[in-house]
Amino acid sequence: MANSAGSKKRARQAEKRRQHNASFRSMARTFMKKVAAAIESGDKANAAEIFKAAQPVLDASVSKGIFTKNKIARIKSRLNTKIKALA
Repeated sequence: MANSAGSKKRARQAEKRRQHNASFRSMARTFMKKVAAAIESGDKANAAEIFKAAQPVLDASVSKGIFTKNKIARIKSRLNTKIKALA
């Protein structure tokens, strides 16, 4: 456990950031799941619309350091490929 005032403050800040990051990570994952569910339903227009709404959230997660750039690029690419493959 932290002893000095500075280390106690640092522990408080770390916990606050951890909770914020967990919340944002969860939100981003929920958007990914919404797009995947729309793809599974087979509605191309709806899936494209949901994907368009999810992109800014996913990009923001990269700029905030929640996910790595390549991971989000890979996820967006795979989702977009699946949307385009819908008839």
